[in-house]
Amino acid sequence: MATGTAVDVVMPQMGVSVSEGTITKWNKQVGDQIEADETLLEISTDKVDTEVPSPASGVVTEILVPEGETVEVGTVLARIGGPGAAAASPPEPATQPAADAVEASASEGQAAPDEPEEPAAPAPAAETSGNGKSFVSPVVARIASEHGIDPSQVPGTGNGGRVTKKDIQAFIDSGATAQAAAPAPPAAPAPAPVDTPAAAPKQTPPSQEAAPPGLGESYEPMSAMRRGIAEHMRRSLDTSAHVTSAIEVDMSKVVQIREKLKKEYQSAYGVNPTYLAFIARATAETLREYPWVNGELRGDKIVTRNYVNLGFAVELADGKGLIVPVVKNAETLNLLGMAKAIADVAKRARDKQLAPDDVTGGTFTITNPGGYGTFHGTPVISQPQAGILGTYAIVKRPWVITDENGADAIAIRSMMNLTLTYDHRLVDGAYAGRFLRDLRERLQTWGESDY
Repeated sequence: MATGTAVDVVMPQMGVSVSEGTITKWNKQVGDQIEADETLLEISTDKVDTEVPSPASGVVTEILVPEGETVEVGTVLARIGGPGAAAASPPEPATQPAADAVEASASEGQAAPDEPEEPAAPAPAAETSGNGKSFVSPVVARIASEHGIDPSQVPGTGNGGRVTKKDIQAFIDSGATAQAAAPAPPAAPAPAPVDTPAAAPKQTPPSQEAAPPGLGESYEPMSAMRRGIAEHMRRSLDTSAHVTSAIEVDMSKVVQIREKLKKEYQSAYGVNPTYLAFIARATAETLREYPWVNGELRGDKIVTRNYVNLGFAVELADGKGLIVPVVKNAETLNLLGMAKAIADVAKRARDKQLAPDDVTGGTFTITNPGGYGTFHGTPVISQPQAGILGTYAIVKRPWVITDENGADAIAIRSMMNLTLTYDHRLVDGAYAGRFLRDLRERLQTWGESDY
């Protein structure tokens, strides 16, 4: 239903740890008609790429943030309807068709002005804190601190000259970090004596230097999601004491049961019972017996839970993105329910149809690089969780088994390696080892009651 009152479109909150997002695409421009719940724009955060629906029907009267800009949660991005709806069909000027006026306005990301035209308001001054320095968000302040940058030396392109995350990252990429660490001296110092070397200026770390591409090289800008992944992974390594333990699992019984169920599940329910579904089902059951693996450290308190929210790492865009949707209350799902839930969140992740609730609240994560043939890895924990399980390729190989008479024999078995990377601040090696042992036992003795 169209509205006569302007409706603000704001940057949504895409998870409790997400403080900002990047506009990747506007699907509508100023002057376009839009219906409620129709996709207005696409955004990218460190957790999810998603489409933002219009909160109301009407005309897009203003677009306040251009594509490519990163802004904080709650920032007004556009306006729908209201008195500015006249922008859809402005009065015809004497020297230019109305369509050209609308097109010119849209190219600047602003609404076409109503007549009579009011004098333009002066640009607001940059927000300042009590000490006179420009206000910056916590994310920008953290990046500045990590790279020894004085934010006041960074040119800001945000509202009122505010320094955005994009601004400071571009500043770092330009190699200007050393110069921004401190204000320039008022006059050049006298040359140092020959036998007294001058103090070397602070150097930009090699990984941050924006050297020109060499022969056969090309530059590709980092997406907002890739920047977010980089920051999240680095923060995890700086926070948790990572240790990885591994175990070998005989998956022969699971392989047999999967072959038996595959045709039935696909024909009756339209879902494939993947090996990941078996492992997830067994993992959820085992986590209930090992609450610290499913817990977290919160300050000086240990948090345990009576539920399991399983996160699954899903690859996006040919390896250029990664997202971890969450299956809530996984301990309540049987094998069929788990297979359906995994297929659902994976599809919606790739189709950019995840809601904010789908990427928050995880208590433990499973990553599955084994689908590409890898047999071992050391995954990075997703904060603030205490552990992540890695699943790897199932490979047939000779294995020593004990027959019903107690005699040893060599048989061909379907073997898989599992790894558990855990936070040693909370989980000790023996505790992690018992968790892996019990998880292996569930997988190797899978029976009818485990469906």
